[in-house]
Amino acid sequence: MAEVEVHPTAIVDDGASLAPGVKIGPFCVVGREVKLGERVELVSHVVVAGTTDIGAGTRIFPFASIGHQPQDLKYKGEPCSLSIGSDCIIREGVTMNPGTAGGGSVTTVGNGCAFLANSHVGHDCRVGNGVIFSNNVMLAGHCDVGDFAIIGGGAAVIQFARVGHHAFVGGMSGLENDLIPYGMALGNRAYLSGLNIVGLQRRGFSRNDIHDLRRAYRLLFAAEGTLVERMEDVAEEFAGHASVQEILAFIRQGGKRSLCTPKNGSED
Repeated sequence: MAEVEVHPTAIVDDGASLAPGVKIGPFCVVGREVKLGERVELVSHVVVAGTTDIGAGTRIFPFASIGHQPQDLKYKGEPCSLSIGSDCIIREGVTMNPGTAGGGSVTTVGNGCAFLANSHVGHDCRVGNGVIFSNNVMLAGHCDVGDFAIIGGGAAVIQFARVGHHAFVGGMSGLENDLIPYGMALGNRAYLSGLNIVGLQRRGFSRNDIHDLRRAYRLLFAAEGTLVERMEDVAEEFAGHASVQEILAFIRQGGKRSLCTPKNGSED
């Protein structure tokens, strides 16, 4: 069984839980309620605080600040936590906050995610598996980000917004509304510019699946009728198509934000 390696300059509280194979590099600080899974590596100058659980194989790079008090002025010191999945990459200067009482008291990050330099995950967020944040992404509190979503460099997502599975937010965009699964949002303020076709191809979606998604997208965001009427038509025509039904379920579920829509009807 691999031994734990702690550099002599690191400060690790006696209460911290370190699984086999953990590596803690120079000048890192690990708090007493932190749990590091097998083979977690803190490269150097990483600070992990609070009630924070980090899954196996995750690597965290210099000057990341993980699990400190949430950036919420309503926070009064109540118990809160941060859970990060396995095999994530957390690059230089990344910040991740735990939850608050107003949002369930927990922030969660899935497996296999990549957070590039200086990106931020706000309090009470739920981030899925395989998500990518490019440099300087700003995710405000209470956001939901679905599996395999990608958020481009310098983009900002407003609090309580939802980003669906396999969606793409373009670099420097300001997303103020909910982005449907498989959708692509661009601009400041961001609008729905079509489907994330390149992302779908890279994830192995078939030509037929992509074709059906495009047809469903055009129907959903056509000029005729109301959105409710168009959703009924799409639900009937694509009754057996799981990806299309996922989009419909996302819209029906709703949230605190409006739906991100095209500027002038369907653009895909």
